[in-house]
Amino acid sequence: MKVLLEELAQDPPPPRQWIGSEGWVTDPLLMSFSICAGAIGVAIQRSVIPGLRNFLLDLSPSKVAASSVLTEFWEDVFNCSLTENAGLNKRVCDGTEDIKRLVNPYTETSQLRAANMVYKAVYAIAHAIHNAVCEETNSTILCDKHISFEPKQAFAELKKVNFSRNGYHVYFDANGDPGAFYELINWQKSESGVIELVTVGYYDASLPKGEKFHINGNLTWLDGGTQVPVSVCSLSCPAGSRKVLQKGKPICCYDCIPCPEGEISNMTDSPDCFLCPKEFWPNPKKDACFLKPVEFLSFDEVLGIILAAFSVSGACLALTAAAVFFQHRTTPIVKANNSELSFLLLFSLTLCSLCSLTFIGAPSEWSCMLRHTAFGITFVLCISCVLGKTIVVLMAFKATLPGNNVMKWFGPLQQRMTVVCLALIQVIICILWLVLSPPFPIKNLTTYKEKIILECALGSAVGFWAVLGYIGLLAVFCFVLAFLARKLPDNFNEAKLITFSMLIFCAVWITFIPAYVSSPGKFTAAVEIFAILASSFGLILCIFAPKCFIILFQPEKNTKKYLMNKN
Repeated sequence: MKVLLEELAQDPPPPRQWIGSEGWVTDPLLMSFSICAGAIGVAIQRSVIPGLRNFLLDLSPSKVAASSVLTEFWEDVFNCSLTENAGLNKRVCDGTEDIKRLVNPYTETSQLRAANMVYKAVYAIAHAIHNAVCEETNSTILCDKHISFEPKQAFAELKKVNFSRNGYHVYFDANGDPGAFYELINWQKSESGVIELVTVGYYDASLPKGEKFHINGNLTWLDGGTQVPVSVCSLSCPAGSRKVLQKGKPICCYDCIPCPEGEISNMTDSPDCFLCPKEFWPNPKKDACFLKPVEFLSFDEVLGIILAAFSVSGACLALTAAAVFFQHRTTPIVKANNSELSFLLLFSLTLCSLCSLTFIGAPSEWSCMLRHTAFGITFVLCISCVLGKTIVVLMAFKATLPGNNVMKWFGPLQQRMTVVCLALIQVIICILWLVLSPPFPIKNLTTYKEKIILECALGSAVGFWAVLGYIGLLAVFCFVLAFLARKLPDNFNEAKLITFSMLIFCAVWITFIPAYVSSPGKFTAAVEIFAILASSFGLILCIFAPKCFIILFQPEKNTKKYLMNKN
């Protein structure tokens, strides 16, 4: 250490805070190096050994001459010789040498540390031997100084010693270690500029946990400052980030990298970030995970309220048209357009509008099964009624030809059977779907990473597309028939109205497919509701609105004569 400090003293480095071990931090020879001012370290407990100074100073030339070690010491410090054969450079000691006036580390006994440990060790051995040879009976101690005992007996007694001496306590724990006591030493410059050892704290292993280490506030650091120095290459990485070591630099040099998406770190200087559990997501600081918000199309949000209002409005519109038709059921315009199929169509349109309500709210097992099957069956019922009306129009015009009695093959009974059979096919498809692989509620964790989408899984995609495909097949067939009958001569040709309604219906559901596939989260349900309502409103407005307008506002056209006039 002395060699190192000598080299540093020649070319002083930037101010550094020195942390000293017991081996050198109390060495008085090293305290002359001012570059170490403010050094702090641990030291063996300092103590004054009673009588040691007087013993060391009670030296006469005769006592010194009896010891070769003391003779060498005496001749060195006083630069004289105790023998008559003195060298050329040394005088003969004449007895005037007074060791009590000597200023030398030999006479400085107030800073003894390692010597005090020897003193404690000797007393510990003495207590062990005393306990081995002495016995206490009736407050009387009897010792046999001539007893013979083995070293292991002294060792056994040594482990049990427990005494206090000269302000310190000596004992050994179960591991054979003495109670650790260290002083915290600080090199502080005095007013005269001399570095002094100052005790600024201690460590006592015998004290309770939390009280073993104590530091007072009188420390001085590098350059004599009182501000605690910071010795770091990089500041600590806060929670929400991780450490990445800088290449080619010490391990205390690192960069703080924010945790990637979906990961957190909840402690400072974390080496890694870790993923949140499956249904959790990091907070903005990325230092904690919280439960992901659950999203579904609900009745409490604006979109859900608007769609529900349109659904109820569609049902009310269909019921209003039904009421108008029922009120004027004896009029020609109602009779001419197959009132039975018209009422059935209005009933199914009411159900179509209301079935869209099942798509709003948190999905459950029953709602998932009901929403798709109810929608599929009611729409097939609608298209079946429209198809029946279209066939009736075609048959009616064929029946006006001479000798043609085709209407007997498609009378009211056949019309009802057609609607029932077409709807029954859809019912069978839905039953197979529900039995083999029904729709069920799921938590969608993939569309959005930061939230959970509650939605209905189709179960069997084949079943879903079979339901839609069957509806589409009937709609195209109905559109083709209505298109063929659109130019038949009549003042009120219902085939024209059916053509427009089917055109709207097909356009809505053709655009629905890509929109349904690409819509995320709750908007999937909203797109399906929109398609149901748009097609329902198209059927109501195209087929029934013109008739209701004539019934209510143009009654002069609601006559058999007007309806039978050819264009």
